[in-house]
Amino acid sequence: MLDKLKEPFQQEKFKINTETTDEKGGSQPQTTKRAQDWKGTLKRIWDYLSESKARLFLVLLMVFFSSLFALLGPFIVGMSIDNFIVTEETTGLKWVLLSLALIYVLHSLSVWLQHYWMIQVAQQTVYKMRTNLFDHLHTLPIPFFDKRKHGDLMSRLTNDIENVSNTLNSSVIQIFASILTLIGTLSVMFYLSPLLTLITLTIVPVMVYGMKWITKRTGVLFKAQQKNLGELNGYIQETMSGQRIIKTFSQEDKVIQEFGERNIELKKVGFWAQTISGFIPKLMNMLNNFSFAIIAGVGGVLAINGVITIGVIVIFAEYARQFTRPLNDLANQFNTLLSAIAGAERVFTIMDEDNELIDEREKIELNNVKGEVVFEDVSFSYENDEETISGISFQADVGEMVAFVGPTGAGKTTIISLLSRFYDPTDGVISIDGVDTSSVKRESLRRQMAFVLQDSFLFQGTIRENIRYGRLNATDEEIVEAAKSANAHSFIEQMPDAYDTEIDAEGGGISQGQKQLLSIARALLVDPSILILDEATSSIDTITELKIQEALQRLMKGRTSFVIAHRLNTIQRADQILVLEEGQIIEKGSHDQLLGENGFYSDLYYSQLKSEVG
Repeated sequence: MLDKLKEPFQQEKFKINTETTDEKGGSQPQTTKRAQDWKGTLKRIWDYLSESKARLFLVLLMVFFSSLFALLGPFIVGMSIDNFIVTEETTGLKWVLLSLALIYVLHSLSVWLQHYWMIQVAQQTVYKMRTNLFDHLHTLPIPFFDKRKHGDLMSRLTNDIENVSNTLNSSVIQIFASILTLIGTLSVMFYLSPLLTLITLTIVPVMVYGMKWITKRTGVLFKAQQKNLGELNGYIQETMSGQRIIKTFSQEDKVIQEFGERNIELKKVGFWAQTISGFIPKLMNMLNNFSFAIIAGVGGVLAINGVITIGVIVIFAEYARQFTRPLNDLANQFNTLLSAIAGAERVFTIMDEDNELIDEREKIELNNVKGEVVFEDVSFSYENDEETISGISFQADVGEMVAFVGPTGAGKTTIISLLSRFYDPTDGVISIDGVDTSSVKRESLRRQMAFVLQDSFLFQGTIRENIRYGRLNATDEEIVEAAKSANAHSFIEQMPDAYDTEIDAEGGGISQGQKQLLSIARALLVDPSILILDEATSSIDTITELKIQEALQRLMKGRTSFVIAHRLNTIQRADQILVLEEGQIIEKGSHDQLLGENGFYSDLYYSQLKSEVG
């Protein structure tokens, strides 16, 4: 049986990887403080708790009083046995009973108050943690999200922080109450009978050894449980988002099988974590009964010999239970605390990630941009090995339309990501109006740009709110004007509530073409100097494509535009067409110039034309 218990702790899958990566994928040393051990994590949780010092002080004060009243009750009962029952003296017993009643009422009141105030402290703490984590997530660079499952990040923001909340609501009070009760109980027990106290304490070494054996194993398991839960959430989020693809390729059985495997892993870890942690109350109950037997047997002998009184035995019997109960509570809460620490550690790991604002204090603002963009010998690699693009050089003059053409993986999207500073180039310089973009604040740079992507993303809310997302201070009149320029006004007016029609995050209720028109309206509202289009007319019917093309022409007028093109008939008006292959520019020129060269572009264009005609 012991070998079976050891087996889970020896498996590689329970190891927690705390190594972080830089935004290019390589490992990097961290200069910020890390949540690598429980002491460091506890200290950081305390930093949050200490922001509610006044309430926390009241909680501790109530814990002190509740522990005091819990000790007074059995002591008065024991003294009453010696002074009234044994002596058969009833004078003053009424006042003792009234005092006992008052003590238990005050005990209940102090317990209620400490829980009431502690809930406020706990909720304020997790509110601040959740806010800080969410705020920090929005300062992290795009590469951070590219390399992590979104479901796992959601799990840290919800499950892990909720785990901390549940623990703070109960464990903090229990830990302080248990410590105070232990100190008070031992003090009174030594005062009444040092000999009987020492005999009672013989169970402590057994208890300590048992707890050490249990917590050594549950700590690892609770970390693995939180990690596996995050991975399972990530997989669920991924499959929910990809339902259309799953059903298109009839991969339901495969997805169910993979979910089952992950679910089994979580079940195994959860089973062993809960099973081994469940040994704690069993151990404590056994020791509690053993302690009571010692007190009854040894105490009876001492009472017969006149060393102690019957009342002292009663007090000891009650205090022995109060002595083992706090130890039991401490053991259980320590186990719960390990689970919360595992969750908090996952939260702090994200908070410790270097954000993209960390190096922007000395950067400059980019204002009044005209739109001249220059790439000078720009190279980039995602994983510090093979370069994705190499030696890219071109110039886009103000108001020009530059199109990127090439097979998948040629580097088209990478160039746009570098221009937007989602990534920074490995070598070379990118400048806008003669200003090196690496010296510019990212937010300032992106304010000069607008994006219309192949897959338009809409937020849950009204059509008006989705268009206004481009510029939050835009008036309703400006929103309508942008929609008209984007050829979206007519279909919006036909919606049930026009501009106040609610749409979901997937854009349910409107077509792909209509979503693109809303994206164009949103971009028009930004009034950018630089426009980026990622094949905005793909998978669109002919009539809608004409509307989108007309709207895009209005949008691009007077702006420097960069277009990723898959359908070459959409870029015939481009001032420059850059043909990419394996991360390098192999051809450059206008549509007519490239056709005249009879090269890669010409072959690609005529093959597409033949395919469309055929």
